[in-house]
This record gives sequence, structure tokens and C-alpha cells, in this order.
Amino acid sequence: MTVHNTLGAGFQEVIYQRALAIEMAKNSVKFLREQEMPIYYDGHEIGERRVDFFVEQKVLVELKALTQLEKVHLAQALNYLEAFNMETGLLINFGGKSLEYNRLYNRKRSTIEGWKTSGNVV
Repeated sequence: MTVHNTLGAGFQEVIYQRALAIEMAKNSVKFLREQEMPIYYDGHEIGERRVDFFVEQKVLVELKALTQLEKVHLAQALNYLEAFNMETGLLINFGGKSLEYNRLYNRKRSTIEGWKTSGNVV
């Protein structure tokens, strides 16, 4: 929220990514930025893709800077969770007037019963 409140909308994704890295570091959140992550298919590594953030060795974070998120962006983030064999993720869009986010979980891997959030759980 601090990043969005400070910068507002209208910048490229990389600007929000850099600002978010500063905020996470200030708050002692462990993260890797633009981390190459292996993509798995049927238990086999078939390639790599760079994620915006890998937080606390548990959560994939994908950033967008779009006027509005579309279903394809949500599908992409969910596919990353499955391909990376990760349980949880966060899709954040800094491009709108209000900060938009979706908490994601990999239904094929998740042990989460349900999350309470003011954003969207997918």
C-alpha cells in the first residue's frame, strides 16, 4: 500500500518493483527479486521463468502496472504457481486508481482451507 500511496498509478512495472524491493528491505522481509525459477511438467524441469519476487522462500509475487487486470493475467499467475510447484502467490496491480491484488493458491498443491482477505482469493 505504501508504494501505491506514494507513487500512484502511471509508472512502468519496473518502477513499482524497485520501490517494493525498498519497502520489503526496510521491513526486514526476505525476498529475491527477478528470481529465475524452474518450470515443472509432470515432475520434470522443462525450463525457467523469472518471477518478480520470491518472498520468504514461500510466496511468488507477480506485479502488473495495468489500467485493469484481465482474466489472462490471473490465469498467468495461477499457471506460474502450478508450473513452479508453489503453494501460494500474490498478483498485485499498481496501474489502477486503487491498488488491486489477488491472493492465489495452487489448488493442486495447497493445504489452505480458505483465506480471509479484503482482496480476492483465487
